[in-house]
Amino acid sequence: MKNTRQNSASIKKKVTNVLVHLFLTILSVIWVFPIFWVVLLSFREQKGQYITSFWPKKFTTANYVKLFTDTALFNFPKWFLNTLFVAICSCILTTFFVLAISYCLSRLRFKIRKPYMNVAMILGMFPGFMSMIAVYYILKGFGLTKGPMIFLALIMVYSGSAGLGFYVSKGFFDTIPKALDEAAIVDGATKWDVFSKIIMPLSKPIIVSTIMTSFMAPWLDFIFAKVIAGADPRYYTVAIGLYTMLTKENIVNWYACFAAGAVCVSIPIAILFLYLQKYYAEGMSAAAACGGDLQRTLHILLPHD
Repeated sequence: MKNTRQNSASIKKKVTNVLVHLFLTILSVIWVFPIFWVVLLSFREQKGQYITSFWPKKFTTANYVKLFTDTALFNFPKWFLNTLFVAICSCILTTFFVLAISYCLSRLRFKIRKPYMNVAMILGMFPGFMSMIAVYYILKGFGLTKGPMIFLALIMVYSGSAGLGFYVSKGFFDTIPKALDEAAIVDGATKWDVFSKIIMPLSKPIIVSTIMTSFMAPWLDFIFAKVIAGADPRYYTVAIGLYTMLTKENIVNWYACFAAGAVCVSIPIAILFLYLQKYYAEGMSAAAACGGDLQRTLHILLPHD
């Protein structure tokens, strides 16, 4: 009787595992299929958005060559560099703002701390594009919607509201023992020393996460970039530039190039993720290892002469 129950439970477990893996496989195929289709489309020789067969009749790299060399109508290399510049600057400022504010709200106590957190939580419920018109006219009033100042305007828009996204980082900082801060201050460290030499080395996972989200937001944004950049193609980002390829007069000749541009846009994000992935694992290990011995951690992070 006991063996029968064990066999029945084993069979049930195997069937469950098979169904779960089958379900996950189907989800994986659904998720990967659009990516595979865009890559396939970027190497297609046929023009236009509608063809009779899913699989291209002939493959070519001409779409990538045209994308980077035929800059008379669509200057994709310039758009790519514009977006890269804005994304890097916004990423640096946003990461600093988020981590600094998160540290202050996690470690410091002041009168408006709780009201600020409540107001930030309420404001975070509203999408950013609701303020789009007001932000545009403020920037226009300061003369930041013309010429190269457009880049400064975009950087200010993407990094200006970064302080509201502190909740995840603050929650991570709350898990780091405050005894580390107290022991460091007793040893003569300043608040900046505690933040830069103790909290930051222990917070690689949240730093990596903040960097990735801060970089992806301006890299993929279309709404704010379109409103602020206006109609001057010299200051377009890749999102706006690729969109112009899909207009009625251009879609036939540039549809495959649009797919090639979409593939090129995804490359920096993939490289960033692959490069920072190892630091995420290292940060998790460092945070766990440094939680035990306070004196040893302080000796490593704050070496004395």
